[in-house]
Amino acid sequence: MKIALFPGSFDPITIAHVNILQRATPLFDKIVVGIGLNSSKQNFLSAEQRLQILQTVFKGYQNIEIQTYEGLTVDFCRKIDAKYMVRGIRSAADFEYERAIAQINQTMMPEVETILLLSKPEYSAISSTIVRDILRNHGDVSPFVPKEALGFL
Repeated sequence: MKIALFPGSFDPITIAHVNILQRATPLFDKIVVGIGLNSSKQNFLSAEQRLQILQTVFKGYQNIEIQTYEGLTVDFCRKIDAKYMVRGIRSAADFEYERAIAQINQTMMPEVETILLLSKPEYSAISSTIVRDILRNHGDVSPFVPKEALGFL
């Protein structure tokens, strides 16, 4: 079984995340969306809120599972038996960051391959950081997040 991990903080999930995941689903038998929990990071949404949002957004997908995890992403890959990690990239800066992480992960766990999917041009400016800023300032985030997430935000 080809199992992939799509890791992230998803704080909050954006339509760019959804698009990457929709494009990745035909490539794998199962994709685990891993909500990484980092106690040193100040999150906008709680882990439980993010879990509920993602479960709602991906409710109709048979091969998508949502889980939270703490610690190293490669350790979580081992736990769920994922041999692939899916990452989305929007820009050259994203590529350089993801390349470095993928190379470190490859050293730590050679059996995991990182698959980089390019963001569609219309989504390349969308990030969770920008969406959080809009939310904090009471702006309308509806063009940037999946409609299923709006009720939670």
